[in-house]
Amino acid sequence: MTLKEKTLLAHERLQQVYGEQDLYNRRDAMRELISTMLSHRTTHADEEKAYRQMHERFGSWEGIRDAPLPELIDAISSSRFPEAKAVNIKKVVGKILADHGEANIDFLRDMPVEEAMNWLTSLPGVGLKTSTLVLLFNFYKPVLPVDTHVHRVTQRLGVIGPKTNAEKAHTLLLDMLPKDAKVLFNFHKHFFWHGQKVCVYAAPRCKQCVLTDICDWYQANRKTSKE
Repeated sequence: MTLKEKTLLAHERLQQVYGEQDLYNRRDAMRELISTMLSHRTTHADEEKAYRQMHERFGSWEGIRDAPLPELIDAISSSRFPEAKAVNIKKVVGKILADHGEANIDFLRDMPVEEAMNWLTSLPGVGLKTSTLVLLFNFYKPVLPVDTHVHRVTQRLGVIGPKTNAEKAHTLLLDMLPKDAKVLFNFHKHFFWHGQKVCVYAAPRCKQCVLTDICDWYQANRKTSKE
């Protein structure tokens, strides 16, 4: 079985487990961008708290742009590394307001994928994961976000190498999948959920997994794997 065949087989099995999902916007693009910046090394609940407190305290994107840095740091303190994130958020919001006259990045919808990706990754504190999440979730571009769960599951399966970082994994996995936004959306969702619920970091619940027969990690560690 080739790596591409294994990747597609794993995707097919996880889709049977978790069900095919329709593409949807979970939140507007500007919020997706800033919330994902806040989410780095942070739980979803703390990310939501930071975003809410930031808007409650400063009232608008213009207010966030103009906020004294110590106050913005305090407002997003439920997020990890608030000092660095506050600096980058102020810069990103300021640039978007200065260049486009409003806090709106819907213009990315009409950009070619590479151009949109380059624009996003040029922003302070915005990397590949944040950019791909915004482009796939909000604008249905054929890109693949690789977060810690997607990275861990595909690495344990053996479809990417043990030393392959998340950035390289974006390219490797995308090359093995159809360039179809709905397929990529489902791949991301299913591998994300599988990493959250079954293929967890510390003690993967292999006896609950439908991928063990094709999983390199399980074959090497089957005597010590957990339910």
